[in-house]
Amino acid sequence: MAQIRKAERIEGHTLLLRDARVSDAAFIHALRTDPQRARHLAPTPAGVQAQVDWLRRYERDDTQAYFIITDRACDGEALGTIRLHDARDSSFYWGSWLLRAGVPAHCAIESVLMLYHYAAQLGFTEARMETRQENTSVWRFFENFGARRVGAEGRLFQYEHAPAAMQAGMVKYARYLPNGIKGLG
Repeated sequence: MAQIRKAERIEGHTLLLRDARVSDAAFIHALRTDPQRARHLAPTPAGVQAQVDWLRRYERDDTQAYFIITDRACDGEALGTIRLHDARDSSFYWGSWLLRAGVPAHCAIESVLMLYHYAAQLGFTEARMETRQENTSVWRFFENFGARRVGAEGRLFQYEHAPAAMQAGMVKYARYLPNGIKGLG
């Protein structure tokens, strides 16, 4: 059975994922309360303190890995977030995927590829995710990447990436991560 482990940093082609820390609370809160970015999210409490408290709990939580997506070329400028959690046998759930407005389109693909490569190194072979039904850009991204819609509940669509589809998606978009990932730990 695969297990989630936090990584201090994961280097990709143009991006770096680094473990989220309390000092990221203001950035995360701003991203989660940006009207354009937050329209498909569950409500976020007003004020940064709730995010600080969540990140303090996260520091002690070994069941998930929450990353800040940064730009390798711009001295680690924060671009977004992505999270790996809810391990079940060989599958993992990913979400909390938010990117700042205006980031280059390749950042979306590369950040997901980096997360998938990391998950594969941890022993995971399948992915699960969900998004609001009205969030067409995300569910289209999932489907273009090869995920299969497996359900709808309330306002959400649920998706799965079976092992073959997950690998096929990683191969299809490999040009965005030509050298894989490095710098784990």
